[in-house]
Amino acid sequence: MESVRSPRRITMTPAALRVRSAADRLFYERGIHAVGVDLIATEAGVTKKTIYDRFGSKEQLVVEYLADRDERWRAFLDGHLDAAGADARARVRAVFDASLAWAGDHNSKGCSMVNAHAEISDPAHPAYPVITGQKAWMLDLFTDLAREAAPGDAERMGRSLMLLHEGALVAYGLGVFPDPIGHARDQAEALLDAAGAGARGQRP
Repeated sequence: MESVRSPRRITMTPAALRVRSAADRLFYERGIHAVGVDLIATEAGVTKKTIYDRFGSKEQLVVEYLADRDERWRAFLDGHLDAAGADARARVRAVFDASLAWAGDHNSKGCSMVNAHAEISDPAHPAYPVITGQKAWMLDLFTDLAREAAPGDAERMGRSLMLLHEGALVAYGLGVFPDPIGHARDQAEALLDAAGAGARGQRP
């Protein structure tokens, strides 16, 4: 996989944290392009000058918004993976369970990275590496988990698990049918069961 460049980050002051908090809510609820710096400043209780002094640009604020979401998601997921223990099947299930729990509190409109990519498709945008880096990290995670469960077919299995997971997030955001994340989790377990049965059948 092509390496993903690391985005530039800034040091967060108390005022910057207030701005990022307001931007997080507004960008996610209304869209990045639809929200201007004036509205963010009003919601955060700061001046527009403060935003530019702290972040330099709206683009850098978008970087901080997405990077913070990614960091919080990874920490949240780590807790679920730790609780799942060493069993690979349980750890795969834990990813989907974590996504379901996270979606209820943070992703009612679908995945923030997928939503952001719908507005930011230019690789030159400073937030683009945050979006692609988060998805690359998820693919690596699923591939590592697949390697534990189906060592002979880890890359293909990892991609299949990733597709199930990402499709479920999109379907959740669109409200296409009830409990798409739970459905995807069940399908992921079925894939792992089939891979395990195949591996057992190939043993002499």
